[in-house]
Amino acid sequence: MSPSLRGTGRQYWVAVRAMIVLTAVLGIAYPLVMTGIAQVVMPAQANGSLIKVDGQPIGSSLIGQSFTDGKGKPLPQWFQSRPSAAGTGYDANASSASNLGPNNPELTKEIQQRKTTIEKLDGADAASVPADAVTASGSGLDPHISPQYALLQVNAVADARGIEPAKVEKLVKSMIQGRDLGYLGQPTVNVLQLNLALSKMDPTGDEGRK
Repeated sequence: MSPSLRGTGRQYWVAVRAMIVLTAVLGIAYPLVMTGIAQVVMPAQANGSLIKVDGQPIGSSLIGQSFTDGKGKPLPQWFQSRPSAAGTGYDANASSASNLGPNNPELTKEIQQRKTTIEKLDGADAASVPADAVTASGSGLDPHISPQYALLQVNAVADARGIEPAKVEKLVKSMIQGRDLGYLGQPTVNVLQLNLALSKMDPTGDEGRK
């Protein structure tokens, strides 16, 4: 075998060994170590930030969901989520925005329809409806709404449940999450967590009951 062929073979063998070592370290060992650390340090986040009731998962605090009937009509006894353009709504397999521009006739029509629905459901005038109540997020999976939208729904939810509006408003305010790190983004309300807390409130306003 010529020296040049031996040199080429040696280079290939070095490359193969490097690939095996890097695959073992970065493709197997590193992910296992990081997974183990995550399970010890932050198991809830590592497993999808699931929210459970009686041991059964009902959703994730990271992914929104709809609170509507089989025909897509909002259920008045629940706080409503932000509109979603992901699939038929909050489809994690089809995360996306509508990709419609602000002057698109279809989007303009959808926004007006959503405003009309909110006006009827929550007894609000169009001028008081915040943007997140009528527009979808970029991912279509946003689990949060603005405190303004949550507070806008208080009277309708309270009326549907026979609870004093002041007590529902107090619950909403207690669920407001501040800006990340104190300065990033805007205050938000997680709709699933809010509705879960709402389900534990009886008409007298006492919480913690099922």
